[in-house]
Amino acid sequence: MHIVPGLKVLYFGTPVVLISTRNEDGTANLAPMSSAWWLGRSCMLGLGNTAQTTLNMLRERECVLNLPSSAMVDVVDRIALTTGNPDLTPRRLQQGYRYEPDKFTLGGLTEQASELVGAPRVAECPIQLECRVVASHPFQDPDTKCTYFEVEVDRAHVEEDLVIPGTHHVDPLGWDPLIMKFCEFFGGGQNVHPSRLADGWEMPHQLEQANA
Repeated sequence: MHIVPGLKVLYFGTPVVLISTRNEDGTANLAPMSSAWWLGRSCMLGLGNTAQTTLNMLRERECVLNLPSSAMVDVVDRIALTTGNPDLTPRRLQQGYRYEPDKFTLGGLTEQASELVGAPRVAECPIQLECRVVASHPFQDPDTKCTYFEVEVDRAHVEEDLVIPGTHHVDPLGWDPLIMKFCEFFGGGQNVHPSRLADGWEMPHQLEQANA
């Protein structure tokens, strides 16, 4: 039997992306997000309007989409609930966000120079996609203060052991992406780490046994 619960959150499960961009002063910004989907060589990204990443992408018109494996979950969780924008909204403060200008250092990650864009890649991520912004649009829902970006992948960097030999295809058995499902971290179909984001968003999850 189906019910109509009036779902508050619709994050059924998408890969986590670490988006790297350049700040106005030339330093690097890094942000975890999971509102992303791909079609062909294009990707759609949904980002809050107050995020430093949004400000940087609107100005610089480029970014790198770094895809962490599930083994990197502790790194991603470490930089969750941080922002590169020093002007935190009351909502973000209530959720537990704090200003952090150097998230590469906080996550123990390494900046790796890109080849086509100014934003750095995350050296530890098995897949890195250099992108340029093709278009950006505000969400029409006045209660959704977000921007959706269409970006085009100009260059993809993939760890050699993830590529099927003799092809241009990623091995789906070898690639285990970090998935965010209703604000919780999953890999290989299992909950892999407690989520600070779920706490900040007050998600009513009961994952104590999975996280023990």
